[in-house]
Amino acid sequence: MNKPRIPFLGSRVAASAKNAQAALFGAPHGTPYKGIDNRPYEQAPGILRKALKNDAAFLDSWDFDFGGPLLGRNGQYRLVDLGDLETQSKQGAKNRKTIEACTRGILAQSAVPIMIGGDDSTPIPFIQAFSDHGPLTILQIDAHIDWRQERYGEPLGFSSTMRRASEMSHVGKIIQVGMRGMGSAREQEVRDAEAWGAKLITAATIHEKGIAAALTHIKAGSPLLITLDCDGLDWSIMPAVAYPSTGGLTHTQVTRLIQGAIAKARLAGFDLIEFVPKNDRDGIGAFTAARIICNVIGSLANRKAG
Repeated sequence: MNKPRIPFLGSRVAASAKNAQAALFGAPHGTPYKGIDNRPYEQAPGILRKALKNDAAFLDSWDFDFGGPLLGRNGQYRLVDLGDLETQSKQGAKNRKTIEACTRGILAQSAVPIMIGGDDSTPIPFIQAFSDHGPLTILQIDAHIDWRQERYGEPLGFSSTMRRASEMSHVGKIIQVGMRGMGSAREQEVRDAEAWGAKLITAATIHEKGIAAALTHIKAGSPLLITLDCDGLDWSIMPAVAYPSTGGLTHTQVTRLIQGAIAKARLAGFDLIEFVPKNDRDGIGAFTAARIICNVIGSLANRKAG
């Protein structure tokens, strides 16, 4: 594990999740496709940590996004930053093993894992690590449904995350929010997702009916994993993506959806993926993504009992 130069806002650097309530780590690489470079994502964890470094002086400030200071009203929510996993660009099998082991270690210490990817294959081993914590509900926020059986002969790559999740016995429900535009899915993949029972809620539906269209599918008190692909957000506020499309979710829609889900269910884990630093404009994407992670932390720290 590589220690972070700057720990994520509100966290302390630690070697393990012992005595922590949430533990953040970076997973720079997942499973690559032949001929498609996954290195553009590798700087994402460090850049998202750096995006909020100037806010460290305001940890005790009230944040209206989640109704209290980042680490709760007493400032005692225990958040640690474990640093970045030593993944390698072309070592898919090794990367999967490393990500799963780290996540299992955090869960074994009763903390909530928060992973910063990395490409869209990194959630596959992340989700697999929850095999003893089902039946798990997955809330995916993404422009694409990721139900490819394989791509370029690789079944564990960027485009197959939800297909692989659907095959895991501990995954009981999949709710997918934000899909739109060209390349989101082929027709058979949509049919396969629907046949499995996945709830597909387009970005247009959220714009028209609000976040309740997604929250209604989450069972109260259920263990929940949220996976957020940065391209689920609109391109105007999240330019740092590989495959941009207009009409995405707003920052308020995403954060209210996350807060509503955390209030209704029991957050077991969260990941944010597919941030491409080289495509960012003036740091707006990095700040937006980092603030979303803050909303996860703040919502956990300020969650009302019951």
